[in-house]
Amino acid sequence: MTADTSSTESGTPDNGTPLKRAIGPKLMILFVIGDILGTGIYATTGKVAGKIGGALWLPFAIGFVVAVLTAASYVELVGKYPKAAGAALYTQKAFKVPFVTFIVAFMVMCSGLSSASAAARAFSGDYLQEFVDISPTLISILFILALAALTLRGVSESVKTNVVLTLVELTGLVIILAIGVWAVITGDGEPSRLGDLQTGGTGYAVYTGVLGATALAFFAFVGFEDSVNMAEETRDPARTFPRAIFLGVAVTGTIYVLVGLVSSLLVDYKVLEGSSGPLLEVVKAGGVDFPPKLFALIALFAVTNSALINIMMASRLCYGMANERILPRGMARVLPHRQTPIAGILFVTAIAIGLVSTGEIEGLGDTTAFLLLCVFAVVNIAVLVLRRNPVPHAHFRTPTALPVLGAITSVILASPMADREADVYIRAGVLVAIGIVLWGVNKLVLRARGE
Repeated sequence: MTADTSSTESGTPDNGTPLKRAIGPKLMILFVIGDILGTGIYATTGKVAGKIGGALWLPFAIGFVVAVLTAASYVELVGKYPKAAGAALYTQKAFKVPFVTFIVAFMVMCSGLSSASAAARAFSGDYLQEFVDISPTLISILFILALAALTLRGVSESVKTNVVLTLVELTGLVIILAIGVWAVITGDGEPSRLGDLQTGGTGYAVYTGVLGATALAFFAFVGFEDSVNMAEETRDPARTFPRAIFLGVAVTGTIYVLVGLVSSLLVDYKVLEGSSGPLLEVVKAGGVDFPPKLFALIALFAVTNSALINIMMASRLCYGMANERILPRGMARVLPHRQTPIAGILFVTAIAIGLVSTGEIEGLGDTTAFLLLCVFAVVNIAVLVLRRNPVPHAHFRTPTALPVLGAITSVILASPMADREADVYIRAGVLVAIGIVLWGVNKLVLRARGE
């Protein structure tokens, strides 16, 4: 089967209802920042500390470099092909192997859903426990359903909600940084912890320990790749995306490194490791009279933002894949009045509920990072392959060294050297196996239709 790109080249799906171009440059910058910020830094910082020790800033610094390398490839490709299918579209155009295209697309979708599920778990964890004591699994499922309902209302409503939540989560991180500045001024904290590596050994064990911590910390950087799936809902994407993605990664990377420094300065890594709300521990230890419940509320908004964006992106990816004939045509169905991909939203919501019912924050976060690192390796190679296919319009072109380094670093962080738990590979393997089954079913349907 060869992917049919006729519908997406015109920007209008076969059902005749196009997506609405409602996102301008400023909104996209906030969208990217909001997509990257959230669950990773608010919920998994403690788990990263458990892998690395007091040098918590180091995995975030390395993750920032890796993110910039791959972001450069995405910026070139979205400018060249401003369509909703993202990595799936780039893979198809570069390699023209439908099976590989489907697996890449399915891995991207599942990474978004495992990320949303991690956010749902974080929402129902220590931050919520500051207020109520309710079954985390039940809260997580209701949380996913509420976000799906919001996504159905429309992209404008969803993105505007994202802007509000982005400003709230930025406020929370600014509070953490302000507490850190106050600690430095007053002489509080333990600076000696900042260089403390606790990786369980020496030599090669240190290397694998740092890789494992970086791989999990990389979960905090995922999100910039989601934004390219909004290409058909963005005004002038070739000019909008370079500034939005690079600025978004730079802002969040700087914040993450500083938050890592402050967290280790004020709280022992073992305390951070034991909490699903590690930044709340920083607030409590900061020597500043800031209400923990207020910060917990801010954190709840932050993880809500992450989940909302990932549900949005996964549904748009389903829409794009359906237009490319990688998924059945029915998955491209758009709600006429709201102009939202209703079939995709319902499909990804069902998968997210399954994930949130069977996983915890660290495992879901590490699964997200692993799946995306595999995809990033393919995308970095694709950008080099597609240099042979120029397009008539102007677009950003990244220096060749960046995608080469991006592919190498992605493969290293996705490899067993990164010291992951076995459940991460099992969960990812099950998800890919489900994708293979869906691929076979879809192929049989297309063959029966003579397509």
